[in-house]
Amino acid sequence: QGTILPAPNFNPIMDAQMLGGALQGMSCEKDVLIDILTQRCNSQRLMIAEAYRDMYGRDLITDLKENLSHHFKEVMVGLMYPPASYDAHELWHALKGVDVEEKCLIDILASRSNMEIFQMKEAYLMQYNTDLQQDIDSETSGHFRDTLMNLAQGTRMEGYADPSTAAQDAMILWEACQQKTGEHKNMLQMILCNRSHQQLWMVFQEFQNISGQDIVDAINECYDGYFQELLVAIVLCIRDKPSYFAYRLYNAIHDFGFHNKTVIRILIARSEIDLMNIRQRYKERYGKSLFHDIKHFASGHYESALLAICAGDIEDY
Repeated sequence: QGTILPAPNFNPIMDAQMLGGALQGMSCEKDVLIDILTQRCNSQRLMIAEAYRDMYGRDLITDLKENLSHHFKEVMVGLMYPPASYDAHELWHALKGVDVEEKCLIDILASRSNMEIFQMKEAYLMQYNTDLQQDIDSETSGHFRDTLMNLAQGTRMEGYADPSTAAQDAMILWEACQQKTGEHKNMLQMILCNRSHQQLWMVFQEFQNISGQDIVDAINECYDGYFQELLVAIVLCIRDKPSYFAYRLYNAIHDFGFHNKTVIRILIARSEIDLMNIRQRYKERYGKSLFHDIKHFASGHYESALLAICAGDIEDY
């Protein structure tokens, strides 16, 4: 359900040659970069980078960084990372920038599978020679940190569901929303971070039966700050990941006047996974297409690159 698929009749040598011509010329031919890099899947882009290195003895990412600027550069460079490396890159910048970008940590760690988390931690260690969990531990705090640390272990049960314990878990969650002690917060995050998706579906249903309230509403009422945002993100991702990302994109486009980093990160990270579904949810929920809203807020080659990744139909204008 991605928007970027493997290109048919793919020729990495020809693509590398065209990119070389576009980057080495007097003025950088940005349209050529967009046409090639947004219309090849990630594994094809990595093959192009290899052909480029063989041909020019230069690194494609370095050349993109040197020739491009601003958000357009972020998009083109971001497309060149393998998915796990891209997640690692985003997490490192979120943790080590001037200010910690909590929302980026939430988006990535609340939505990735055990395997994705394992690969991202390996990439993080290789790229930055430091341990992701250690960095989370030193750069964040409180129950927000504990929950991120738990998610970063990548130890969620998979495929297992036990109806008999669902009511028990739901009762613990309900008490955690009433009592709000440190111990209750720990129990709350332990259940949300470690139970399987199938199990949590049942737990959320039981929670509704016990409390007469949706789990998201209860969390919003009882907690605040980034801890609350992270818990809600976990619940929303378990229920329907494309809806969660549609909601995050809408906020990034409208609430902050266009939060470029968030838009770029989500479009690139989901482009080969579920961006078609995200587009569909976006249109259903907000009435306008994602394509339309990006067109309205971005401009120039940056806009063209985002629209090419988003991929839209003519009615999306």
